[in-house]
Amino acid sequence: MRTPSRLLPTVLLGAVVALVATPATATDLGAPVQGAISYVEPGADALSVLVSLPAGADVDLAGAEATVDGVAAEAEASPADEAGGDEGVRRTSVLAIDVSDSMSGDRFAAAQDAARTYLDSVPVDVEVGVVTFAGAVDVALDPTTDRDAARDVVDALTLSRGTLLNEGVRTAVELAGAEGQRSSIVLSDGADTSGTPLEDVVAAVEDSGVHVDVVSLERDDAGAEALQEVATAGRGSVVEATSEALAATFDEQAAVLERQVLVEVVVPAEVTAERATLAVSFPSPTGDVVTSSFVPVRGAVTAPAVTVAEPVVESSLLPQVPAGVLLPAVVLLGLGLLGVAFALVPAAAGAPSAGDRLDRWVVTTRRGGGPAVEEKPAREPMRQQAGAAAAKLLSSTGSLEGRIAHKLERAGSGLKAQEWLVVHAGIALVSAVVGVVLGGPLLLLVGLLLGVLLPWVFLGFKAGRRRKAFDRALPETLQLISGSLSAGLSLAQSIDTVVRDGVEVIATEFKRVLVETRLGVPLEDALDGVAKRYESKDFAWVVMAIRIQRQVGGNLAELLDTVAATMREREYIRRQVSALAAEGKLSAVVLAVLPPGFMLYLLVANREYVMVLFTDPRGLVILIGAAVWLSLGIFWMSKLVKVEV
Repeated sequence: MRTPSRLLPTVLLGAVVALVATPATATDLGAPVQGAISYVEPGADALSVLVSLPAGADVDLAGAEATVDGVAAEAEASPADEAGGDEGVRRTSVLAIDVSDSMSGDRFAAAQDAARTYLDSVPVDVEVGVVTFAGAVDVALDPTTDRDAARDVVDALTLSRGTLLNEGVRTAVELAGAEGQRSSIVLSDGADTSGTPLEDVVAAVEDSGVHVDVVSLERDDAGAEALQEVATAGRGSVVEATSEALAATFDEQAAVLERQVLVEVVVPAEVTAERATLAVSFPSPTGDVVTSSFVPVRGAVTAPAVTVAEPVVESSLLPQVPAGVLLPAVVLLGLGLLGVAFALVPAAAGAPSAGDRLDRWVVTTRRGGGPAVEEKPAREPMRQQAGAAAAKLLSSTGSLEGRIAHKLERAGSGLKAQEWLVVHAGIALVSAVVGVVLGGPLLLLVGLLLGVLLPWVFLGFKAGRRRKAFDRALPETLQLISGSLSAGLSLAQSIDTVVRDGVEVIATEFKRVLVETRLGVPLEDALDGVAKRYESKDFAWVVMAIRIQRQVGGNLAELLDTVAATMREREYIRRQVSALAAEGKLSAVVLAVLPPGFMLYLLVANREYVMVLFTDPRGLVILIGAAVWLSLGIFWMSKLVKVEV
């Protein structure tokens, strides 16, 4: 019975025993002789089974019988080489031939003769490929049934230096492909010189399912153990051969393929298991030839229902999202991106307002330009509407605009409060959409919460970095001011010296001080504004000292030198304490980040495993309790590792 369809080759190899079937000798006439099931390919209606018959067995293929788990099954047998085309099982054999210099002379001639003998003896339906290896590995011939092309390749072989045996075996296994029954014969007379780990080659052979036999030609024992591992991984054997016996060895390998028969077995309806014990027997004048193996028998029945789509989704980083959730998510994502674009797209030309002109003048002066007023282009209509809506919202919330502006100033951001609000809203929407896509509605709140909190965390991080840079540069700045005062400059001129020669954070803030003094703000108040923006107690003491010196007099240069020396000592102690507390801080960070980080990893990698925590009331209680205790732990650890200097 012929099967109308075949499974894909990825589900072909169910049970492979040795390709070479060693016949059992019978002591009495009529005793059963063992064959071997070499390959099983589940089909839509039947199993295609390749059976290797013992040498010299004279069997009656018409009398073939089969049982599946002890239940009689309909069977039809035919020579494997006669069942070609789409209805037969594809058979592929790859010759991996050593062409190193050590094969020169009679060995190389014997190897070519053996390859020709193999090509003449192997069944016509077997696709033969050739791989050569020496100092390099070359695929000399892709698997084909064209024997003339194969003979031309064998005749054209040449020798070179090196023996990349391991790479040659791996290339031969890959060339055999993943469809049908695949085998490879490796011929070599030397040890590997490539340095490729043997473990990698053994693993590649095991994973491929290719039957590998190794023919060792008059070699020493240096690589015998390695070759045995390769052959064992390929369920084959190592055959020692001389140059004279090489052709006979290859002829025997071809005879193994010649003795194979194809048996089509219809699986009985009573057998419902996916794997079962398959037994095939053939009548013979000297006794029945029997063979059995545990093989997949229902692959063809279950394959149409099991498509690749579901496993891919399960193993993918992005779980399935219902269409009713995905569409709103895409809309929210678009709105979020539009909100960010409204705040970041450059503005078009137009007449600036009075407030914009003043802001532009302060910014250009702070960045090194002159005090000249430059016109600021008007915003585009959509961006202007978004900014106006945000400004209206801020004006209705009282001091919120001032707090946002203060945080933006501390972080060194050039955004206005209303622009920051638009960007913040866009980030929150995008984060919420990402949560929906990754975990569905349950992660919507998580994504939204992250989108709301992370921008403020980022602002705090930027402000902290600027504050630390300000504190580090302050002693040198005071030293520079002190030197300028000692040279006879005024305090305002000394500050202008810092603007020209100081580091970036200090220079920018002191330039703002000069701009504010030109607008009528007292110098002490402008400096005090810097201390408040950076929350610097050290600079606040400096401003206090300047106030006192201006009221009662004194040597300001000497005072600033003393304050700078004190700051340097405090900075030294602060760094020493920071180094001593670094291990505790790192431990606190790891303990705080590891639980939520691992939870997010599980949601992506093994979502079903962890979703019970979100769907079961007991799981929600566990999550809430874990969040509370984790928050308490983070708070307590932050207090333990924080040392004030």
